[in-house]
Amino acid sequence: MSEIGDLGNLAIKLWVNDELMQDSSSSNLIFSVAEQISHLSTRLTLRPGDVIATGTPAGCGAARGRFLKPGDQVRVWVETVGEISNTFTA
Repeated sequence: MSEIGDLGNLAIKLWVNDELMQDSSSSNLIFSVAEQISHLSTRLTLRPGDVIATGTPAGCGAARGRFLKPGDQVRVWVETVGEISNTFTA
């Protein structure tokens, strides 16, 4: 964990089709990373390499009146953790 830093204050960026939609921090999540891990671990066994999709801070979807469509590519970067992308289908 020491190489990741403060889980409660990591930069988060999200792009849809290479357009930056969010530029925020894990400090703005409704539930902290620790709270999410605690809750999930009561229902399933978490293993090394598991990815927990926490959602992102406010500012996308309904707030913008814009929703994902088939073919949209979403890319998320989290400071010191890395980047993941996915292209959505119908």
